[in-house]
Order: sequence, then structure tokens, then C-alpha cells
Amino acid sequence: MTMKSPHDTPILVTGAAGDLGAIGRNLTAMLLAKGHKVRALVRREDERAEGLRQLGAEVVQGDLTDLASMHRAIEGVARIYFGMSVSAAYLEATVNTAAVARHHGVEVFVNMSQMTVTQMSVTETTPSPQHKLHWLAEQGLAWSGLPVVTVRPTVFLEGFFLRLAAAGVRDSDELALPLGNSKTSPISAVDVARAVSVILDDPAPHIGHVYNLTGFESADLNHYARVFSEALGRTLRYRDVPLSGWVNTLREFGVPTHLINHLAVMAELHAQGRYDRMTDDLFKLIGKTPTSMYDFVKLHAAEFTLSEATA
Repeated sequence: MTMKSPHDTPILVTGAAGDLGAIGRNLTAMLLAKGHKVRALVRREDERAEGLRQLGAEVVQGDLTDLASMHRAIEGVARIYFGMSVSAAYLEATVNTAAVARHHGVEVFVNMSQMTVTQMSVTETTPSPQHKLHWLAEQGLAWSGLPVVTVRPTVFLEGFFLRLAAAGVRDSDELALPLGNSKTSPISAVDVARAVSVILDDPAPHIGHVYNLTGFESADLNHYARVFSEALGRTLRYRDVPLSGWVNTLREFGVPTHLINHLAVMAELHAQGRYDRMTDDLFKLIGKTPTSMYDFVKLHAAEFTLSEATA
């Protein structure tokens, strides 16, 4: 009788078609590079789905909240990475996926959560509806009996420091964010994907563990402005912008209300020092120190710099 190698069974990666700093897309590439088969779940067929196919992934179109979709996605896989962007349907998607995963008897369910959940309990939450959904999702997974590994990163470099700050850096030499003067330890989504790839490559030692992932250092925004200045070769300053005005700008850009409410609470928690956290969990998993802000800014220097055509 021939034993099947773990590499013969595909690993399901949800959220695989994400764009900027997407854990799912990076994770797909990393697992394929390790020799695993990957089944990539996407919401729609587009150029990003085709890009995943070109990497070598099996692409499945589906909806995390749809039972039939998740049966198609999960049948025949033994390992699952579950991650979903900020959404009012987050809890429904988690429980729906978990129910189908349990039905099919998966060997590991890696759940992407958030660092803030570490400080939450049945009597303590935050004003963010998304934070509460993450906490409830973790409770549901604990009750499910599934072999769960929980990953809780702090704020992503690609989120606040690239997606939300690049325009100010590029146009005004300002790191303009409503984060107060407290310290924060942002982490690269690519580093988080590396950690998840290690877990999925050999899940048994990690079952039941919670990994709190922080970045290279915890520092205030004035420090990070100096790092930006050094990396880009020009002087930047940090401007602590009023939260209300920042929220109004997001609203004008058409950002969904659920996401705006979540980002606003994250900003308030930053100002309160709730992201001033440091652990060595990432190093324990990948054997490397987290990506520094300097290296991150260097990597994305073009996005932080006016082009000659617009200068």
C-alpha cells in the first residue's frame, strides 16, 4: 500500500486574490515554493485569479458564506488557512467554513485573527464591530472541536503605513495619521504569511497554539517619521491628524462604514498605547527577525515618492 505524502493533498488558502500586502496571495506563493499543492479560493474570476493559476495554484471560485461553495473548496483538502478582510459577514463566514471543515475532518484550521483579541474577554470588548466578530469567531472555533491554530498579528505595515499614509508621504513629506504619540509595533503581512506557511508545512506541533505576532520594534510615530526620512533620503515629519477629519476623508473616498468604524477604533487604541506590544513569536516560527520599517520603506520607495512626471 502506498502512503500519500502530505504534499499530494492540496492546502486551501482563502482570500488568495487579495491585493496590497495580501497574506493569502503571499502564502499561496510560499506554499507552492515548498512543493505543496494549493487550492486558492477567490470571490471572482479576474486577472488576480489568473495570476494565481500562473503560479501553479488550483483556483476555485466561491463565497465563504455559502455552504455549497465551501464544500467544493474544502472537499479533498486536509489543511486550511482561513483569512478574510474586514467585513460585517466575518462571523458568518468563519462559522460556515468551520462547519464544513469539521464535516470533512480536516487536520488543521489556521485562523487569522487580530492582536486586539488578546486583550478581550466575555466582559471586555472594543467599540469596533470587527474586533467583536473576531473574538466571537475565536470562541466558535474553540467550541467546534477543530484542530485550530490561531494567529494574531498587530497592525500591518501595508495597511496604515502604506495604503493609508503613502499619499501624505509622497505629496507632503508627512506621515499623516491619527495615531497619537504612543508606541506601536507594525508587522509586514509578508512576514505573517511566512509564519503561516511554516505552520501549514508541518501543523502537528502547532495545534492549539495562539501566536501573537509583532513587528521589528515598538516605537512612536515621530521615530517612524525619522526612519522614513533616512530610508527615502528626505526629511519627513509625523502629523497627528484629528480623527474626525481623517474619518471624513475615508468616507469621501467611499470606504465602507464597517471598515471605517474599525479603522477609527484601531486609531483610538493606538493613541491609548494598546499596540505597544512585543513578542518573539514570529522569530520562533520563521527563525528570522521581522521586517524593519526601514527595509519596508526602502522596498516600497517608489510608492512613497513623486514620479518625475508629476513632480
